[in-house]
Amino acid sequence: MYPDAYIRYLIHFHTDRDYFECHEILEEHWKKDGYKKVWVVLIQIAVALYHHRRGNQRGALRMMRKALTLLSKEQKAIRELGLDEQRLSKQLECYIERMEQNEAYESIELPIRDETLRKTCQAICEERGLTWGKASDMNDVFLIHKHKLRDRSDVIAARERKKTSKELPTS
Repeated sequence: MYPDAYIRYLIHFHTDRDYFECHEILEEHWKKDGYKKVWVVLIQIAVALYHHRRGNQRGALRMMRKALTLLSKEQKAIRELGLDEQRLSKQLECYIERMEQNEAYESIELPIRDETLRKTCQAICEERGLTWGKASDMNDVFLIHKHKLRDRSDVIAARERKKTSKELPTS
């Protein structure tokens, strides 16, 4: 019923709070799914939370405002993803207010209205020994600074192969 990438996004969002991975998962899906803007809303929420948790208040606020603006145009699509678009909108507004008050990062849960979706995600979590709704581990340096600390050797190697193949003369 829902794309696997979306389920994986929800699980990361609500368990390990790996917002960087949430972004990666949905960005790939967004490209394969015709660049639908509904995915951008969810990507922007994850990116905003990633920045806020890292202390990048300005970047987080800018991204969360973009997510809220786009959400207002994508309400039907958000509802079709099993989320409560009205509650999500209010939640983002409140989170923006918190950031404007310079309040610290706080883990949030997306307002899932489709109980089947919630139960599916929670069953997967149970199978994997993950805790749904667990707060972000603020002591996990890798999680907080993943974009700087992750292994990018595969990406660098792929770019180098692509560059080399373009440089080879054609006969």
